[in-house]
Amino acid sequence: MWRYRLAFLSLLWTDISYAQDEAKQIIKRAMDNNRGKSSYSIAEMIVHRPDWERKSSIKVWTEGTEKSLVRVIAPAKDAGNGSLLLGDEMWQFNPKVNRVVKLPASMAHQNWMGSDFTNNDMARADDLIDKYNHKLIAQEKHEGKTVYVIESIPHDDAPVVWGKEVIKVRADHVFLQQDFYDQQGNLVKSGVAQDLKIIEGRTIAMVFRMQKKDVPDEWTEFRMKEAKFDIAIPANYFTLANLRNARD
Repeated sequence: MWRYRLAFLSLLWTDISYAQDEAKQIIKRAMDNNRGKSSYSIAEMIVHRPDWERKSSIKVWTEGTEKSLVRVIAPAKDAGNGSLLLGDEMWQFNPKVNRVVKLPASMAHQNWMGSDFTNNDMARADDLIDKYNHKLIAQEKHEGKTVYVIESIPHDDAPVVWGKEVIKVRADHVFLQQDFYDQQGNLVKSGVAQDLKIIEGRTIAMVFRMQKKDVPDEWTEFRMKEAKFDIAIPANYFTLANLRNARD
């Protein structure tokens, strides 16, 4: 009898492990769809508040899952501000004080330049893959395509601020929505994809809005203007020297 119970528990654990891995792979494929083996993009970021609005133009380079460079190119007063991600390490450069600062892990989830996106969001870090357990909790439909709804709960020792995230990924690897919950299970903010288009054979969101739940009139939009994938990027782009002294 115990033999049958052990066999059942073993099969159950195998099924759970497979389901968790499949949910993780769905998220990984969506991230890979957004950045390819390498990528270059130009975007406009709009930070909207009830009494003001700020627009910035940004360039982003990525290579693999552990290298990214983000640089502000306009307006002139903010041009040159940037972030560099190398593995688990991140640096920021402020041209006004001509200083590169290495960010502690605790600052990875702080807002980037007063927006509703975090430093990790902008660097396109893959913490969501490595530092969370994933579970497929539902399936929906969007424009005739299957949408996978995944609950992602951080590991006990993960240096993250969220209690959980709920991700919606379409079958063609598009991140449709990302909901962020605090430690008490309350929804804090949501990122929603808009204006889906096919670029170089992959479907991506041309607009992604991050919006606070309790303050509907506070949001940040990331509007894609240009995107290229699987391109050659000089190795010296992902260096502290290039973060400080732009070569592009």
